[in-house]
Amino acid sequence: MTASAGSGTSPPLSLPTTNFGNTWKTFVAGGIAGCCAKTTVAPLDRVKILLQAHNRHYRHLGVFSSLHHVIQKEGFVGLYKGNGVQMLRIFPYSAIQFAAYEEFKKIFKSVTNCHSHVVKLTAGSLAGMVAVVVTYPLDVVRARLAFQVKGEHLYFGIVDTMKSMMHLEGGTSALYKGMVPSILGISPYAGLSFTCFEMLKNFCLDYFPDTLGRQCHKNTGSVVLVLPAKLLCGALAGVIAQTTAYPLDVVRRRMQLSRMLPESHKYDQGWLRTLLVIYREDGVSNGLFRGLTVNYIRVIPTVAVSFATYETAKQILGLDTGVDR
Repeated sequence: MTASAGSGTSPPLSLPTTNFGNTWKTFVAGGIAGCCAKTTVAPLDRVKILLQAHNRHYRHLGVFSSLHHVIQKEGFVGLYKGNGVQMLRIFPYSAIQFAAYEEFKKIFKSVTNCHSHVVKLTAGSLAGMVAVVVTYPLDVVRARLAFQVKGEHLYFGIVDTMKSMMHLEGGTSALYKGMVPSILGISPYAGLSFTCFEMLKNFCLDYFPDTLGRQCHKNTGSVVLVLPAKLLCGALAGVIAQTTAYPLDVVRRRMQLSRMLPESHKYDQGWLRTLLVIYREDGVSNGLFRGLTVNYIRVIPTVAVSFATYETAKQILGLDTGVDR
């Protein structure tokens, strides 16, 4: 029986229907974007890990001297150590993050009256958290492989690393070391990344459509950003988001690499204790923000390439990438 108009009964909640074809295209576009972005900055990612966790061979070096030292010690291929497992992780991670963001955004728009920026911030935060939880063990393995230097290997490949960690460090839970600070860090990072990028994109298309936009004939005919504008918007969004979440990224790395560090027991007492230990022993600039310079250098091309590739892939696959209110 249908409620009458005057009965005061609210109509049933209507969630948006999912177009699985578009969702799959978004998933693929997101995965490609992540792989392109991470491969672009793989050498800087390796150096970041070495600096964050104070590897004894690199603790007194800067970003560029570390890059030079890696090439001298391990050859050019050493700059890409751990990138194989990174690709295995980043395709599903990035694909899930972008696809989940689009779906969460649709759901929140249909069930809330919140401002669009709040919707995007919430959707981005939740999408980032989902992606982290699904792919986290591969991030731990990748960090351990990248932290090793030539001649001092404890692990030999993905499977060996997982087996060794589970055998020596308490089972499956070892693969999730540092996940709490990762989730706490990815929430503002992913939320701000998506929100800032879309705000900047909308600003460019609203105020400079002739200079920074072009007509897209492959889908709805909407105006889309030109490639340099996509890269610029992505870069600015990445810098804002990464600065906010960086200390928790350092905590995550220390916890992930605890077994490989001197006095490893300091980093096995939970994320808050680890944060306090880093602050007390190394301070702010050389502790909680250690490696931030290399992170700025890597985050600009990472997020820029990621969003630019994602937007371009969506256009190629026939998905609308115009202004999103």
